[in-house]
Amino acid sequence: MEFNEYQKLANRTLLGNEQVLTNCALGLASESGEVIDLIKQYTFHGEELNQEELVKEMGDVLWYLSQIAQWADIPFEDIAKDNITKLNDRYKKD
Repeated sequence: MEFNEYQKLANRTLLGNEQVLTNCALGLASESGEVIDLIKQYTFHGEELNQEELVKEMGDVLWYLSQIAQWADIPFEDIAKDNITKLNDRYKKD
């Protein structure tokens, strides 16, 4: 699936009004915390890493990111491409 296609499909499930950006930002923080908690449980509490749950939570993070980009009228694919360009510049191999 292409990033922009994902963004468009995800947007069909967005509910909200003028508070949508705040809702998405808070949701992103909350879902990121869920990912972090799964990793913390694995790293410090000896629990198995629940990959199924990790995939779900990372998907929620992706959804919120895509909708913040949608709100800002930024194609999601542009974000991914820009990030790869930045990383390539930062970590150039000689």
